[in-house]
Amino acid sequence: MLHNPDHVQILPLGGLGEIGMNMMAIEAEGKILLIDCGLMFPEAHMLGIDLVLPDITSLAERTADICALVLTHGHEDHIGALPYLYQQLGSPPIFASRFTLGLLKKKLEEFDLNLNKQFHQLEVRTPVTVGPFSVEPFRVAHSVPDGFGLAIRTPAGLIIHSGDFKLDTTPLDGECTDLARLGQFGDEGVLLLMSDSTNVESCGYSGSERQVGPRFVELMKQSQGMVFVATFSSNIHRIQQAVDAARASGRKIILHGRSILNNAAVARHLDQLRIPEHELIDIKQLDHYPRHKIAVITTGSQGEPRSALTRIAADEHPDFSITSDDCVILSSRFIPGNEKAITSVINQLYRRGATVHYQRTSGVHVSGHACREELMQLLSLVRPKNFIPIHGEYRHLAQHAQLAQEQGVESNHTAIVENGQPVLISRHGIKRLEPIASGRVLVDGKGVGDVGEIELRDRHRLARHGTVLAVLAISRSTGAILHGPELLSRGCIPEFDQQNWLHDATVKVEQMLDENHLSAATDWDDLRIEIRQTISRFFKRSLQRRPLVLPIIIQL
Repeated sequence: MLHNPDHVQILPLGGLGEIGMNMMAIEAEGKILLIDCGLMFPEAHMLGIDLVLPDITSLAERTADICALVLTHGHEDHIGALPYLYQQLGSPPIFASRFTLGLLKKKLEEFDLNLNKQFHQLEVRTPVTVGPFSVEPFRVAHSVPDGFGLAIRTPAGLIIHSGDFKLDTTPLDGECTDLARLGQFGDEGVLLLMSDSTNVESCGYSGSERQVGPRFVELMKQSQGMVFVATFSSNIHRIQQAVDAARASGRKIILHGRSILNNAAVARHLDQLRIPEHELIDIKQLDHYPRHKIAVITTGSQGEPRSALTRIAADEHPDFSITSDDCVILSSRFIPGNEKAITSVINQLYRRGATVHYQRTSGVHVSGHACREELMQLLSLVRPKNFIPIHGEYRHLAQHAQLAQEQGVESNHTAIVENGQPVLISRHGIKRLEPIASGRVLVDGKGVGDVGEIELRDRHRLARHGTVLAVLAISRSTGAILHGPELLSRGCIPEFDQQNWLHDATVKVEQMLDENHLSAATDWDDLRIEIRQTISRFFKRSLQRRPLVLPIIIQL
């Protein structure tokens, strides 16, 4: 527990060394302020996993010290883990913007959670005091409305957390990143800047959101068929531009997908999304209009397996199909790890005759994250004493740290930190502390945290080499074999040749059993190991395959 007022401790729990799952703990005078509580979507090797959450084991004994959870904005990688982890965190008060709280309330309804009494609405340039912290939100432009950066005053000094941001001078809602306030923070003196690293590899500027709208209008007017626009459901500004383009091209609008409908409902209620009611049609009215008079705004821009666009591309959707006149717009970036899934969907759409537009070909997306010149501008405005890059894979963090040093931050006042690495911040620099246990909590269906590395390893073996089941019935009293060994296989051996291979493997098991001279004193666990090793050796030597072997011994 930290009590020295000249120091503040930073503990990243997610988002440093990866894209997504953002969560940070800041400790001063024995109290903890949490920033964000996000999830990550599974990587390719996480077979069967639905979501990935931060590991908060290190906070288990400190929940009484958590004075608040502050959310920077409403993206899933910043708020999505909250329904799963909130009670484990000791149910602290939640501070966020009006729109972020609106999205969160809708999300919590799906979990039958009502935390309205814990909600506290933040306003820009209006500090709130929680424990030893004074938290002042400042406006940042991003790809979701009502986003904040945070100025956190601690006994040790002022900390700036950029949130996800860009320096868009003409954002759709007119809410630019508050450069004037950032400059004032710099004049005040900033102990630590923690800044978004996502786009540090991209030179120049990220581009304005307003660039996308005219392109949407152009493509919708050109299309002779139905237009599908796939984007993130929280990107309300992008949805607004798709709506405006549909209206400009004389098309009725269908909002499709649960998350699109939920987020659009929240945004319309809070006047962040404007769609005249007469322009919206229900999917049941699809046959009432010609195809060239319809625009569908949907999900699936990342090739998610059960998303609407993926099912449409596979011709498995009950309501939509693709014709040669149709136009499909994927209005989002290719998130690392999703490239294969996205390109597979694009290929399927092309096979069905659609014209497909995406970031690499058609200028239908601009990033919501600051590029290199914008990151340099933030550093020059804030002029921090210490710098920690956040929100990125390790290469992003390393390049951002180098950029900060080029902008004048001393090397011993810059640190590349990953999840689970606490650091102590003072005017003298950054000191690394002993790393803590940190990892990822996997969500599979209704199970949270019950799938780990062993289960993932077994799933990989099943996926790559199949399984072999060995069944053996043995007399408990005499050790005599009453049935078997009987071998069954799935996904390991071609069906036409299965019996021959299984026969040869069975012979090997029988030979091993003869050598073991079974008796009533047999250690059945050791026998299972012997059977597993015998079958594994056989298939590795004969077929160079490593199936998952499951011995089943029935004692009668």
